[in-house]
Amino acid sequence: MAFGKALRLRRKEAGLTQEQLAHEAEVQRNYVSLLERGINQPTLTIIFKLAAALDCTPSALVEDVEKLAVKIK
Repeated sequence: MAFGKALRLRRKEAGLTQEQLAHEAEVQRNYVSLLERGINQPTLTIIFKLAAALDCTPSALVEDVEKLAVKIK
């Protein structure tokens, strides 16, 4: 769930819809939805693609996930 929340926050901060993010990251829109809802977990390749589309580093995205994971526990 933490990855999905971090992804949604970054996407909204970037002012992107799921469809726009999917297009920029070269993934399917429904895949972005599945990630945000915590149904699917991304591979490293997908993390890199999403980070590039969100104009952040993969490590910054993972750091967001770590911070949220601590709050969720």
